[in-house]
Amino acid sequence: MYNILLTDDEQIVIDSLSMILTKNFEGQISLFSASSGAKALEIARSGGIDIIFMDIHMPGMNGLETISLIKQINPNIAIIILSAYDQFQYAQEALNLGAFKYLTKPVNRNLIVQTARDAMNLVDSERGKIDDSIELHQKLSVVSTMVESDFIYSCVFNNNATDFSEYLNYFGVQGLPYFFACIEITGFANDKRYDVYVKARDVLSSKCRCITGSFMGDRIGVYFPLAQNENPEELVKEIHTLLATKISGKVKIGASKIQSDIKNAQGAYNEAVAALSKPQGQSGAKESGQESLGESLLEKAAAKLIAAVKAGNALSARQAAKDYFESLKAARQGHMDKIKGGLFETLVKARSAASQANPDYRDESASGEFSFFAQTNNLDELEKYFSEKSVESASAAALSKNGEENPIVQKARQYIDGHLKDLPSLEGLADIMGVSPFYLSKLFKEETGETYINYVTSARLEKAKKLLSDGALIIKEISAGVGYNDQNYFSKLFRQKYGETPSEYRQRTLGKED
Repeated sequence: MYNILLTDDEQIVIDSLSMILTKNFEGQISLFSASSGAKALEIARSGGIDIIFMDIHMPGMNGLETISLIKQINPNIAIIILSAYDQFQYAQEALNLGAFKYLTKPVNRNLIVQTARDAMNLVDSERGKIDDSIELHQKLSVVSTMVESDFIYSCVFNNNATDFSEYLNYFGVQGLPYFFACIEITGFANDKRYDVYVKARDVLSSKCRCITGSFMGDRIGVYFPLAQNENPEELVKEIHTLLATKISGKVKIGASKIQSDIKNAQGAYNEAVAALSKPQGQSGAKESGQESLGESLLEKAAAKLIAAVKAGNALSARQAAKDYFESLKAARQGHMDKIKGGLFETLVKARSAASQANPDYRDESASGEFSFFAQTNNLDELEKYFSEKSVESASAAALSKNGEENPIVQKARQYIDGHLKDLPSLEGLADIMGVSPFYLSKLFKEETGETYINYVTSARLEKAKKLLSDGALIIKEISAGVGYNDQNYFSKLFRQKYGETPSEYRQRTLGKED
Protein backbone atom coordinates (compact mmCIF):
# COMPACT_ATOMS: atom_id res chain seq x y z
CA MET A 1 0.00 0.00 0.00
CA TYR A 2 1.26 3.46 -0.95
CA ASN A 3 0.14 6.71 0.73
CA ILE A 4 0.02 9.49 -1.88
CA LEU A 5 -0.45 13.21 -1.11
CA LEU A 6 -1.89 15.42 -3.86
CA THR A 7 -0.97 19.10 -3.35
CA ASP A 8 -2.40 21.83 -5.58
CA ASP A 9 -4.35 25.07 -5.05
CA GLU A 10 -6.77 24.07 -7.83
CA GLN A 11 -9.29 21.44 -6.78
CA ILE A 12 -9.84 20.34 -10.38
CA VAL A 13 -6.19 19.24 -10.60
CA ILE A 14 -6.53 17.22 -7.38
CA ASP A 15 -9.76 15.62 -8.64
CA SER A 16 -8.19 14.74 -12.01
CA LEU A 17 -5.13 13.15 -10.38
CA SER A 18 -7.36 11.24 -7.95
CA MET A 19 -9.42 9.82 -10.81
CA ILE A 20 -6.36 8.74 -12.84
CA LEU A 21 -4.52 7.18 -9.90
CA THR A 22 -7.57 5.42 -8.46
CA LYS A 23 -8.46 3.90 -11.84
CA ASN A 24 -4.96 2.58 -12.48
CA PHE A 25 -3.90 1.61 -8.95
CA GLU A 26 -7.14 0.53 -7.31
CA GLY A 27 -6.52 -1.25 -4.00
CA GLN A 28 -2.85 -0.22 -3.98
CA ILE A 29 -3.06 3.39 -2.81
CA SER A 30 -4.51 5.69 -0.17
CA LEU A 31 -4.97 9.31 -1.27
CA PHE A 32 -4.59 12.51 0.75
CA SER A 33 -4.93 16.12 -0.46
CA ALA A 34 -3.69 19.59 0.45
CA SER A 35 -4.41 22.98 -1.13
CA SER A 36 -1.32 24.71 0.24
CA GLY A 37 2.32 24.07 1.06
CA ALA A 38 1.66 24.58 4.78
CA LYS A 39 -1.10 21.94 4.78
CA ALA A 40 1.12 19.53 2.82
CA LEU A 41 3.89 20.01 5.37
CA GLU A 42 1.47 19.32 8.21
CA ILE A 43 0.31 16.04 6.61
CA ALA A 44 3.89 15.00 5.82
CA ARG A 45 4.88 15.62 9.44
CA SER A 46 2.18 13.21 10.62
CA GLY A 47 4.15 10.42 8.91
CA GLY A 48 3.33 7.63 6.49
CA ILE A 49 3.38 9.58 3.20
CA ASP A 50 5.30 7.78 0.44
CA ILE A 51 4.68 9.91 -2.67
CA ILE A 52 3.72 13.57 -3.15
CA PHE A 53 2.38 15.25 -6.32
CA MET A 54 3.04 18.98 -5.81
CA ASP A 55 2.45 22.23 -7.68
CA ILE A 56 5.21 24.85 -7.44
CA HIS A 57 3.09 28.02 -7.43
CA MET A 58 0.68 28.05 -4.49
CA PRO A 59 -0.44 30.79 -2.11
CA GLY A 60 1.78 31.27 0.94
CA MET A 61 4.66 28.80 1.05
CA ASN A 62 5.50 27.72 -2.50
CA GLY A 63 6.30 24.20 -3.66
CA LEU A 64 10.08 24.57 -3.62
CA GLU A 65 10.08 25.80 -0.01
CA THR A 66 7.73 22.95 0.94
CA ILE A 67 9.98 20.35 -0.73
CA SER A 68 12.98 21.61 1.19
CA LEU A 69 11.19 21.27 4.55
CA ILE A 70 9.55 17.92 3.74
CA LYS A 71 12.89 16.41 2.68
CA GLN A 72 14.30 17.38 6.07
CA ILE A 73 11.45 15.47 7.74
CA ASN A 74 11.66 12.41 5.50
CA PRO A 75 14.30 12.29 2.74
CA ASN A 76 12.81 9.05 1.36
CA ILE A 77 9.51 10.60 0.18
CA ALA A 78 9.25 10.58 -3.62
CA ILE A 79 8.14 14.08 -4.73
CA ILE A 80 6.75 14.67 -8.22
CA ILE A 81 6.55 18.30 -9.31
CA LEU A 82 3.59 19.42 -11.47
CA SER A 83 4.10 22.92 -12.85
CA ALA A 84 2.64 25.07 -15.60
CA TYR A 85 6.04 26.71 -15.92
CA ASP A 86 8.51 24.95 -18.17
CA GLN A 87 11.50 26.86 -16.88
CA PHE A 88 14.91 25.28 -16.43
CA GLN A 89 15.76 27.05 -13.16
CA TYR A 90 12.61 25.73 -11.49
CA ALA A 91 13.26 22.20 -12.63
CA GLN A 92 16.93 22.35 -11.66
CA GLU A 93 16.21 23.72 -8.18
CA ALA A 94 13.45 21.17 -7.61
CA LEU A 95 15.73 18.28 -8.57
CA ASN A 96 18.56 19.71 -6.46
CA LEU A 97 16.20 19.73 -3.49
CA GLY A 98 15.51 16.04 -4.02
CA ALA A 99 12.42 15.96 -6.20
CA PHE A 100 11.94 12.68 -8.05
CA LYS A 101 10.42 14.06 -11.28
CA TYR A 102 9.54 17.46 -12.78
CA LEU A 103 6.45 17.36 -15.03
CA THR A 104 4.88 20.31 -16.84
CA LYS A 105 1.14 20.87 -17.15
CA PRO A 106 -0.92 19.78 -18.93
CA VAL A 107 0.39 16.26 -18.23
CA ASN A 108 -0.43 13.25 -20.35
CA ARG A 109 -2.50 10.65 -18.44
CA ASN A 110 -0.12 7.84 -19.38
CA LEU A 111 2.89 9.86 -18.20
CA ILE A 112 1.24 10.39 -14.80
CA VAL A 113 0.58 6.65 -14.47
CA GLN A 114 4.12 5.73 -15.50
CA THR A 115 5.68 8.34 -13.22
CA ALA A 116 3.55 7.14 -10.30
CA ARG A 117 4.63 3.55 -11.02
CA ASP A 118 8.30 4.60 -11.12
CA ALA A 119 7.85 6.42 -7.82
CA MET A 120 6.33 3.28 -6.29
CA ASN A 121 9.35 1.28 -7.44
CA LEU A 122 11.60 3.84 -5.76
CA VAL A 123 9.58 3.56 -2.55
CA ASP A 124 9.84 -0.24 -2.69
CA SER A 125 13.60 0.05 -3.12
CA GLU A 126 13.92 2.35 -0.09
CA ARG A 127 11.69 0.07 1.97
CA GLY A 128 13.90 -2.85 0.98
CA LYS A 129 17.00 -1.01 2.14
CA ILE A 130 15.40 -0.31 5.49
CA ASP A 131 14.18 -3.89 5.83
CA ASP A 132 17.62 -5.18 4.82
CA SER A 133 19.23 -2.90 7.38
CA ILE A 134 16.89 -4.16 10.10
CA GLU A 135 17.41 -7.76 9.01
CA LEU A 136 21.19 -7.29 8.92
CA HIS A 137 21.14 -5.81 12.41
CA GLN A 138 19.05 -8.73 13.63
CA LYS A 139 21.34 -11.25 11.93
CA LEU A 140 24.44 -9.59 13.35
CA SER A 141 22.84 -9.65 16.78
CA VAL A 142 22.10 -13.38 16.43
CA VAL A 143 25.58 -14.09 15.08
CA SER A 144 27.19 -12.11 17.87
CA THR A 145 25.17 -14.03 20.45
CA MET A 146 26.24 -17.33 18.85
CA VAL A 147 29.90 -16.29 18.78
CA GLU A 148 29.73 -15.25 22.44
CA SER A 149 28.18 -18.59 23.43
CA ASP A 150 30.78 -20.45 21.38
CA PHE A 151 33.58 -18.49 23.07
CA ILE A 152 32.26 -19.28 26.57
CA TYR A 153 31.83 -22.91 25.58
CA SER A 154 35.42 -23.06 24.31
CA CYS A 155 36.68 -21.48 27.54
CA VAL A 156 34.88 -24.12 29.58
CA PHE A 157 35.46 -27.24 27.47
CA ASN A 158 38.17 -26.85 24.85
CA ASN A 159 40.58 -24.59 26.68
CA ASN A 160 43.75 -26.35 25.55
CA ALA A 161 42.52 -26.99 22.01
CA THR A 162 41.26 -23.51 21.14
CA ASP A 163 43.13 -20.63 19.54
CA PHE A 164 41.49 -17.75 21.42
CA SER A 165 43.30 -14.96 19.55
CA GLU A 166 40.59 -14.73 16.86
CA TYR A 167 37.83 -14.57 19.48
CA LEU A 168 39.63 -11.90 21.50
CA ASN A 169 40.35 -9.83 18.40
CA TYR A 170 36.73 -10.19 17.28
CA PHE A 171 35.51 -8.83 20.63
CA GLY A 172 38.34 -6.26 20.83
CA VAL A 173 39.59 -7.45 24.22
CA GLN A 174 43.00 -8.90 23.30
CA GLY A 175 45.52 -8.39 26.08
CA LEU A 176 43.03 -7.22 28.73
CA PRO A 177 42.89 -8.86 32.15
CA TYR A 178 39.60 -10.58 32.91
CA PHE A 179 37.55 -12.51 35.41
CA PHE A 180 34.79 -15.10 34.99
CA ALA A 181 31.38 -14.92 36.62
CA CYS A 182 28.66 -17.52 36.90
CA ILE A 183 25.15 -16.09 37.29
CA GLU A 184 22.54 -18.40 38.80
CA ILE A 185 18.89 -17.42 38.29
CA THR A 186 16.13 -19.52 39.85
CA GLY A 187 12.47 -19.21 40.72
CA PHE A 188 11.04 -18.30 37.31
CA ALA A 189 8.54 -20.20 35.16
CA ASN A 190 10.09 -22.33 32.42
CA ASP A 191 8.10 -20.56 29.67
CA LYS A 192 9.76 -17.30 30.77
CA ARG A 193 13.26 -18.68 30.23
CA TYR A 194 13.98 -16.74 27.02
CA ASP A 195 12.60 -13.49 28.47
CA VAL A 196 14.78 -13.89 31.55
CA TYR A 197 17.85 -14.53 29.40
CA VAL A 198 17.19 -11.46 27.23
CA LYS A 199 16.75 -9.27 30.31
CA ALA A 200 19.97 -10.63 31.79
CA ARG A 201 21.89 -9.88 28.57
CA ASP A 202 20.39 -6.37 28.42
CA VAL A 203 21.48 -5.66 32.00
CA LEU A 204 24.99 -6.96 31.38
CA SER A 205 25.49 -5.10 28.08
CA SER A 206 24.13 -1.86 29.52
CA LYS A 207 26.46 -1.96 32.50
CA CYS A 208 29.76 -3.01 30.96
CA ARG A 209 31.53 -4.73 28.11
CA CYS A 210 31.33 -8.49 28.60
CA ILE A 211 30.90 -11.78 26.73
CA THR A 212 27.79 -13.72 27.72
CA GLY A 213 27.16 -17.44 27.23
CA SER A 214 23.89 -19.32 26.89
CA PHE A 215 21.73 -20.58 29.74
CA MET A 216 23.09 -23.85 31.09
CA GLY A 217 20.55 -25.23 33.48
CA ASP A 218 19.82 -22.20 35.61
CA ARG A 219 23.28 -20.63 35.14
CA ILE A 220 24.95 -18.27 32.67
CA GLY A 221 28.72 -18.01 32.24
CA VAL A 222 30.08 -14.49 31.63
CA TYR A 223 33.58 -13.33 30.67
CA PHE A 224 34.43 -9.83 31.93
CA PRO A 225 37.42 -8.09 30.31
CA LEU A 226 38.61 -5.33 32.60
CA ALA A 227 39.39 -1.76 31.65
CA GLN A 228 41.96 0.18 33.64
CA ASN A 229 40.90 0.96 37.23
CA GLU A 230 37.69 -1.10 36.89
CA ASN A 231 36.78 -2.77 40.19
CA PRO A 232 35.43 -6.34 39.71
CA GLU A 233 33.85 -6.52 43.16
CA GLU A 234 31.92 -3.29 42.71
CA LEU A 235 30.92 -4.30 39.19
CA VAL A 236 29.52 -7.64 40.37
CA LYS A 237 27.56 -5.93 43.16
CA GLU A 238 26.01 -3.43 40.76
CA ILE A 239 25.09 -6.14 38.25
CA HIS A 240 23.57 -8.28 41.03
CA THR A 241 21.44 -5.35 42.16
CA LEU A 242 20.26 -4.59 38.62
CA LEU A 243 19.45 -8.23 37.86
CA ALA A 244 17.58 -8.65 41.13
CA THR A 245 15.54 -5.55 40.25
CA LYS A 246 14.82 -6.44 36.62
CA ILE A 247 14.22 -10.19 36.97
CA SER A 248 11.48 -11.84 39.00
CA GLY A 249 13.60 -14.62 40.46
CA LYS A 250 16.42 -15.37 42.85
CA VAL A 251 19.82 -14.21 41.57
CA LYS A 252 23.26 -15.29 42.76
CA ILE A 253 26.64 -14.45 41.23
CA GLY A 254 29.93 -16.25 41.75
CA ALA A 255 33.11 -14.60 40.48
CA SER A 256 36.69 -15.75 39.97
CA LYS A 257 39.91 -13.92 40.72
CA ILE A 258 41.40 -11.65 38.06
CA GLN A 259 43.32 -13.54 35.38
CA SER A 260 45.69 -12.40 32.65
CA ASP A 261 46.20 -15.60 30.65
CA ILE A 262 43.24 -16.87 28.60
CA LYS A 263 44.54 -20.42 29.09
CA ASN A 264 43.36 -20.12 32.69
CA ALA A 265 39.76 -19.51 31.59
CA GLN A 266 38.57 -23.03 32.39
CA GLY A 267 39.92 -22.82 35.92
CA ALA A 268 38.44 -19.34 36.32
CA TYR A 269 35.01 -20.63 35.30
CA ASN A 270 35.23 -23.49 37.81
CA GLU A 271 36.28 -21.00 40.48
CA ALA A 272 33.23 -18.85 39.68
CA VAL A 273 30.96 -21.89 39.96
CA ALA A 274 32.49 -22.82 43.30
CA ALA A 275 31.97 -19.25 44.55
CA LEU A 276 28.21 -19.65 44.11
CA SER A 277 28.08 -21.85 47.20
CA LYS A 278 29.57 -19.10 49.37
CA PRO A 279 27.23 -16.76 51.32
CA GLN A 280 26.16 -13.69 49.35
CA GLY A 281 24.18 -11.42 51.59
CA GLN A 282 20.56 -12.54 51.94
CA SER A 283 20.76 -14.77 48.88
CA GLY A 284 23.45 -16.83 50.63
CA ALA A 285 21.32 -17.96 53.57
CA LYS A 286 22.68 -21.00 55.37
CA GLU A 287 21.26 -24.34 54.38
CA SER A 288 19.32 -26.59 56.72
CA GLY A 289 21.00 -29.64 58.26
CA GLN A 290 19.25 -32.00 55.86
CA GLU A 291 20.27 -29.93 52.84
CA SER A 292 23.85 -29.71 54.10
CA LEU A 293 23.98 -33.49 54.45
CA GLY A 294 22.69 -33.88 50.89
CA GLU A 295 25.30 -31.44 49.59
CA SER A 296 28.02 -33.25 51.52
CA LEU A 297 27.07 -36.61 49.97
CA LEU A 298 26.93 -34.96 46.56
CA GLU A 299 30.41 -33.50 46.94
CA LYS A 300 31.77 -36.89 47.95
CA ALA A 301 30.09 -38.57 44.96
CA ALA A 302 31.54 -35.96 42.61
CA ALA A 303 35.01 -36.35 44.12
CA LYS A 304 34.78 -40.14 43.71
CA LEU A 305 33.87 -39.76 40.04
CA ILE A 306 36.70 -37.32 39.32
CA ALA A 307 39.13 -39.64 41.12
CA ALA A 308 37.99 -42.54 38.91
CA VAL A 309 38.50 -40.41 35.80
CA LYS A 310 41.98 -39.35 36.91
CA ALA A 311 42.86 -42.98 37.62
CA GLY A 312 41.69 -43.96 34.16
CA ASN A 313 39.32 -46.57 35.59
CA ALA A 314 36.37 -46.69 33.20
CA LEU A 315 34.41 -49.29 35.17
CA SER A 316 34.72 -47.34 38.41
CA ALA A 317 33.80 -44.15 36.54
CA ARG A 318 30.59 -45.75 35.28
CA GLN A 319 29.52 -46.75 38.80
CA ALA A 320 30.62 -43.41 40.24
CA ALA A 321 28.60 -41.58 37.57
CA LYS A 322 25.52 -43.57 38.56
CA ASP A 323 26.08 -42.82 42.27
CA TYR A 324 26.61 -39.13 41.56
CA PHE A 325 23.44 -38.94 39.48
CA GLU A 326 21.36 -40.46 42.28
CA SER A 327 22.93 -38.13 44.85
CA LEU A 328 22.28 -35.15 42.59
CA LYS A 329 18.60 -36.04 42.16
CA ALA A 330 18.19 -36.33 45.92
CA ALA A 331 20.08 -33.12 46.71
CA ARG A 332 18.25 -31.08 44.06
CA GLN A 333 14.87 -32.59 44.94
CA GLY A 334 13.80 -33.09 41.34
CA HIS A 335 14.55 -29.51 40.24
CA MET A 336 15.41 -30.18 36.59
CA ASP A 337 17.47 -27.07 35.88
CA LYS A 338 19.61 -27.65 38.95
CA ILE A 339 20.08 -31.32 38.05
CA LYS A 340 21.21 -30.41 34.55
CA GLY A 341 23.44 -27.67 35.90
CA GLY A 342 25.13 -30.12 38.28
CA LEU A 343 25.69 -32.67 35.52
CA PHE A 344 27.11 -30.05 33.21
CA GLU A 345 29.55 -28.69 35.79
CA THR A 346 30.74 -32.16 36.78
CA LEU A 347 31.33 -33.09 33.14
CA VAL A 348 33.46 -29.96 32.82
CA LYS A 349 35.57 -31.15 35.76
CA ALA A 350 35.76 -34.71 34.38
CA ARG A 351 36.96 -33.47 31.00
CA SER A 352 39.45 -31.19 32.71
CA ALA A 353 40.81 -34.17 34.67
CA ALA A 354 41.06 -36.23 31.48
CA SER A 355 42.79 -33.37 29.64
CA GLN A 356 45.35 -33.02 32.43
CA ALA A 357 46.15 -36.73 32.20
CA ASN A 358 46.02 -36.81 28.42
CA PRO A 359 46.66 -33.42 26.72
CA ASP A 360 45.70 -34.95 23.36
CA TYR A 361 42.15 -35.71 24.54
CA ARG A 362 39.53 -33.97 22.40
CA ASP A 363 35.81 -34.68 22.73
CA GLU A 364 34.48 -33.53 19.35
CA SER A 365 30.91 -34.53 20.23
CA ALA A 366 30.90 -32.02 23.09
CA SER A 367 30.04 -29.18 20.70
CA GLY A 368 26.35 -30.08 20.98
CA GLU A 369 26.32 -30.33 24.75
CA PHE A 370 24.70 -26.97 25.43
CA SER A 371 21.78 -27.78 23.15
CA PHE A 372 21.48 -31.32 24.54
CA PHE A 373 21.09 -30.15 28.12
CA ALA A 374 18.85 -27.27 27.08
CA GLN A 375 16.46 -29.52 25.18
CA THR A 376 16.49 -32.74 27.25
CA ASN A 377 14.32 -33.11 30.33
CA ASN A 378 14.22 -36.91 30.46
CA LEU A 379 16.14 -38.19 33.48
CA ASP A 380 16.98 -41.54 31.87
CA GLU A 381 18.48 -39.82 28.83
CA LEU A 382 20.43 -37.43 31.05
CA GLU A 383 21.82 -40.28 33.15
CA LYS A 384 22.86 -42.28 30.09
CA TYR A 385 24.57 -39.28 28.51
CA PHE A 386 26.36 -38.38 31.75
CA SER A 387 27.53 -41.97 32.24
CA GLU A 388 28.81 -42.26 28.68
CA LYS A 389 30.78 -39.03 28.89
CA SER A 390 32.25 -39.96 32.28
CA VAL A 391 33.44 -43.33 30.95
CA GLU A 392 34.88 -41.66 27.85
CA SER A 393 36.85 -39.22 29.99
CA ALA A 394 38.22 -42.06 32.13
CA SER A 395 39.24 -44.14 29.11
CA ALA A 396 41.01 -41.11 27.62
CA ALA A 397 42.96 -40.63 30.84
CA ALA A 398 43.85 -44.34 30.91
CA LEU A 399 45.24 -44.19 27.40
CA SER A 400 47.80 -41.62 28.50
CA LYS A 401 48.72 -43.53 31.64
CA ASN A 402 49.74 -46.82 30.07
CA GLY A 403 50.57 -45.67 26.57
CA GLU A 404 48.83 -48.79 25.26
CA GLU A 405 45.59 -49.47 23.46
CA ASN A 406 42.58 -47.60 24.76
CA PRO A 407 40.85 -49.85 27.32
CA ILE A 408 37.46 -49.26 25.71
CA VAL A 409 38.74 -50.46 22.34
CA GLN A 410 40.58 -53.33 24.01
CA LYS A 411 37.43 -54.46 25.76
CA ALA A 412 35.33 -54.00 22.61
CA ARG A 413 37.76 -56.09 20.54
CA GLN A 414 37.60 -58.88 23.09
CA TYR A 415 33.81 -58.78 22.99
CA ILE A 416 33.80 -58.83 19.18
CA ASP A 417 36.13 -61.82 19.04
CA GLY A 418 33.87 -63.77 21.38
CA HIS A 419 30.57 -62.86 19.70
CA LEU A 420 31.22 -62.90 15.96
CA LYS A 421 28.18 -65.11 15.35
CA ASP A 422 25.64 -62.82 17.03
CA LEU A 423 27.44 -59.48 17.20
CA PRO A 424 25.24 -56.41 17.87
CA SER A 425 25.30 -53.20 15.85
CA LEU A 426 27.70 -50.35 16.66
CA GLU A 427 24.94 -48.77 18.77
CA GLY A 428 24.38 -52.03 20.65
CA LEU A 429 28.09 -52.55 21.34
CA ALA A 430 28.48 -48.92 22.45
CA ASP A 431 25.64 -49.43 24.91
CA ILE A 432 27.39 -52.54 26.29
CA MET A 433 30.67 -50.61 26.59
CA GLY A 434 28.88 -47.70 28.29
CA VAL A 435 29.93 -45.06 25.74
CA SER A 436 28.28 -43.22 22.88
CA PRO A 437 28.28 -44.74 19.35
CA PHE A 438 30.07 -41.64 18.08
CA TYR A 439 32.87 -42.03 20.60
CA LEU A 440 33.26 -45.78 20.01
CA SER A 441 33.37 -45.27 16.24
CA LYS A 442 35.97 -42.51 16.65
CA LEU A 443 38.12 -44.67 18.96
CA PHE A 444 38.02 -47.62 16.56
CA LYS A 445 39.20 -45.45 13.70
CA GLU A 446 41.99 -43.90 15.76
CA GLU A 447 43.19 -47.14 17.36
CA THR A 448 42.79 -49.66 14.53
CA GLY A 449 42.85 -47.49 11.43
CA GLU A 450 39.54 -49.07 10.39
CA THR A 451 35.89 -48.27 10.83
CA TYR A 452 33.87 -50.48 13.15
CA ILE A 453 32.17 -52.25 10.21
CA ASN A 454 35.46 -52.90 8.42
CA TYR A 455 37.07 -54.15 11.60
CA VAL A 456 34.21 -56.58 12.27
CA THR A 457 34.29 -57.82 8.66
CA SER A 458 38.04 -58.42 8.87
CA ALA A 459 37.69 -60.23 12.21
CA ARG A 460 34.97 -62.50 10.84
CA LEU A 461 36.89 -63.34 7.68
CA GLU A 462 40.12 -64.02 9.59
CA LYS A 463 38.33 -66.46 11.85
CA ALA A 464 36.70 -68.05 8.79
CA LYS A 465 40.18 -68.59 7.28
CA LYS A 466 41.30 -70.45 10.41
CA LEU A 467 38.18 -72.60 10.37
CA LEU A 468 38.61 -73.33 6.66
CA SER A 469 42.19 -74.41 7.28
CA ASP A 470 41.07 -76.73 10.08
CA GLY A 471 38.77 -78.68 7.79
CA ALA A 472 36.38 -79.87 10.52
CA LEU A 473 33.37 -77.81 9.37
CA ILE A 474 31.68 -77.38 6.03
CA ILE A 475 31.64 -73.89 4.50
CA LYS A 476 27.96 -73.33 5.29
CA GLU A 477 28.63 -73.99 8.99
CA ILE A 478 31.67 -71.71 8.94
CA SER A 479 29.69 -68.92 7.27
CA ALA A 480 26.96 -69.09 9.92
CA GLY A 481 29.52 -69.45 12.70
CA VAL A 482 31.15 -66.10 11.92
CA GLY A 483 27.85 -64.22 11.54
CA TYR A 484 26.92 -64.65 7.85
CA ASN A 485 23.72 -66.61 7.31
CA ASP A 486 23.90 -65.89 3.57
CA GLN A 487 26.69 -68.15 2.26
CA ASN A 488 26.79 -66.37 -1.11
CA TYR A 489 27.36 -63.01 0.58
CA PHE A 490 30.07 -64.59 2.75
CA SER A 491 31.82 -65.98 -0.33
CA LYS A 492 31.64 -62.59 -2.06
CA LEU A 493 33.27 -60.80 0.90
CA PHE A 494 35.90 -63.51 1.25
CA ARG A 495 36.87 -63.22 -2.41
CA GLN A 496 37.02 -59.43 -2.25
CA LYS A 497 39.47 -59.60 0.65
CA TYR A 498 41.62 -62.60 -0.30
CA GLY A 499 41.21 -62.88 -4.07
CA GLU A 500 39.70 -66.36 -3.99
CA THR A 501 36.50 -68.03 -2.82
CA PRO A 502 36.32 -70.02 0.45
CA SER A 503 36.20 -73.25 -1.61
CA GLU A 504 39.28 -72.25 -3.58
CA TYR A 505 41.11 -71.31 -0.41
CA ARG A 506 40.23 -74.62 1.29
CA GLN A 507 41.20 -76.63 -1.78
CA ARG A 508 44.51 -74.81 -2.01
CA THR A 509 45.38 -75.26 1.67
CA LEU A 510 43.89 -78.70 2.30
CA GLY A 511 43.54 -80.19 -1.14
CA LYS A 512 39.84 -80.96 -0.71
CA GLU A 513 36.43 -79.46 -1.55
CA ASP A 514 33.16 -79.21 0.38
